Amino acid sequence: MKLCVFGAGAIGGLMAAKLAAKGEAEVTVIARGPHLEAMQARGLTLRSESAESLVKLRAVASAAEAGPQDYVVVTLKAHSLPGAAKQMQPLLGPETAVVSAVNGIPWWYFHKLAGPYEGRRVESVDPGGVVSELLPPERAIGCIVYPAAEVPEPGVIEHTYGDRFTLGEPDGSRSARVNALSEALISAGFKAPVRPKIRDELWVKLWGNMAFNPISALTTVTLDVLIADDGQRAVARQMMLEGQAVAEKLGVRFAIDVGKRIAGGAEVGAHKTSMLQDLERGRPMEIDALLGAVVELAELVEVEVPTCRTVLALVRARGRAAGCY
Repeated sequence: MKLCVFGAGAIGGLMAAKLAAKGEAEVTVIARGPHLEAMQARGLTLRSESAESLVKLRAVASAAEAGPQDYVVVTLKAHSLPGAAKQMQPLLGPETAVVSAVNGIPWWYFHKLAGPYEGRRVESVDPGGVVSELLPPERAIGCIVYPAAEVPEPGVIEHTYGDRFTLGEPDGSRSARVNALSEALISAGFKAPVRPKIRDELWVKLWGNMAFNPISALTTVTLDVLIADDGQRAVARQMMLEGQAVAEKLGVRFAIDVGKRIAGGAEVGAHKTSMLQDLERGRPMEIDALLGAVVELAELVEVEVPTCRTVLALVRARGRAAGCY
């Protein structure tokens, strides 16, 4: 198996390190700057479960150096994908699968989704159809990311919690390619179940992200503080209820209720959401993939989402003022 991680930051680096350490896949990572230089010079250091290991793997600066792959795991922020899709072309052979380990509503969302919206494009994450043209949805395997990790210094991945990457084909099938990927990840020490309804699990993850992330960017508080505050928790709950109404119109079924999802967020503790981290570091925030796309889908299915619209406008304004949108 030839597998390339495109955008080997924290999550991509975690996956690559464990796969490479197992030795059952030929792993290549594409990175840049000091992080790339460190991996090329000494390998990738993984700190996980109070242990530290050094993994040797192939680290390159461009897709052309890596060449065609069996799997390309995309761990970029969603807003980077339209620009990166062209750069990824040398990685794609006739049968290459693109594993979409990206937060939010993905560009392939309506691919093979039976019903009146099958084949539609989500403009918020696929502007002008550029992503779908360069990364055709039939290549996509859905991947829901649950681990948390950071890059404390170049060439080092610090894994803080979680070990599950849930996989699924857009059409719900258990294809040979998704099964092989699942087996490789399980062998490397991850939990990697294959789900027939990957969008259901996608929405459970998004359910929290669409509310907690933008609220935290507006209030600059950690997740535990946000959820403990009556006002912020109430806004998050309302946003989640609006999101649930949208998802259910699209055929999604939630296995848990809003209260349990909020409680699950509280268990994470004093965690800075990815959107707050991006704001603090002056980087573009994933506003459109996490919330803008939900508002776009609400218009499609004719569901009113006033709280989501208000928070979306506020966080966009915050992002523009900080140069992060």
